[in-house]
Amino acid sequence: MVQADGRKIIHIDMDAFYASVEQRDNPELRGKPLAVGGSSLRGVVAAASYEARKFGVRSAMPSVTAKRQCPELIFVRPRFDVYKGVSRQIREIFAQYTPLIEPLSLDEAYLDVTTNLKNMASATLIAQEIRAQILSETGLTASAGISYNKFLAKQASDHNKPNGQYVITPGMGAAFAEALPVAKFHGVGRVTAAKMNKLGLFTGADLKAQSLEFLQRHFGKAGPHYYAISRGQDARQVVPDRPRKSIGSETTYFQDLREPAAVEAGVLGQAAEVWEYCEKTGVTGRTVTVKIKYADFQQSTRSHTVAVPVIDRATLEAVSVDLVRSIYPLPKPIRLLGVSLSNLSTEEREETEQLPLDLG
Repeated sequence: MVQADGRKIIHIDMDAFYASVEQRDNPELRGKPLAVGGSSLRGVVAAASYEARKFGVRSAMPSVTAKRQCPELIFVRPRFDVYKGVSRQIREIFAQYTPLIEPLSLDEAYLDVTTNLKNMASATLIAQEIRAQILSETGLTASAGISYNKFLAKQASDHNKPNGQYVITPGMGAAFAEALPVAKFHGVGRVTAAKMNKLGLFTGADLKAQSLEFLQRHFGKAGPHYYAISRGQDARQVVPDRPRKSIGSETTYFQDLREPAAVEAGVLGQAAEVWEYCEKTGVTGRTVTVKIKYADFQQSTRSHTVAVPVIDRATLEAVSVDLVRSIYPLPKPIRLLGVSLSNLSTEEREETEQLPLDLG
């Protein structure tokens, strides 16, 4: 495949990843409509099998709505440790072809294979090999998009789902972008899409018909991006190991927390998960934040920044608990708690002396 600027980009997207893992591991679930997530009144669908999607069940849909649309829907609690393990397997396969891997989530990633470790000239054949190896090693299917930039590669991976792949060549790129609804464009969320629609912009062709000056006037700094992308142009590079800005963990509880002891136990659990990541990666941070969402969905946060990076679990737990105690007495029941660590660094812990905490 000849590239417009010499780049060969692959976007790999696992097919209904969480649900497919559950169906792989439990043969009784195969061929049945399945949702990964909680089935309670406040539950949310994290992933849906293709059998469930036929009924309109989608991720982020309230579980009550999903069950109404598909009465035979089976709910399975998520097993994130299992999904993370499978994701590591898949990334090890990617690494056999290129070091330029940009993960977007556990189940998708960009790969730049312009120059690759197997000296293969065809990105199409690389994508076929990767998908076959994923199936062989994990028993799961993946879809792939191949193009000369990230935007079009991601669009292409949706084109032949599930278990397929699609190529958008330089000769196809501009026409492909023109036919897309504006909501499909990178960087266009619901609010921006609604604004574009009010301006009479519904497709890539509508965007392309506007001048750069018009787009800058209405969309500011994003104007040049929309001008380029409506022409099938995207200069973003595949960036491996993108630096994290924060590490966080949060949980929505099936029953509201009403007692301080339960709240503090929840905070300690979230802090433990954050610290587990710190231990695995060597990352530390200086700002601890506790997130609280009440039963009425009102949300608040409490943060504290220490002088030097937090270097042990006990300190992270102590700061987190002190922060949540600042809301006592509890104004109302709590449905969600989260703990995060930001102002990150990778300094060696043994070289850092932990200072006494002053949370007054």
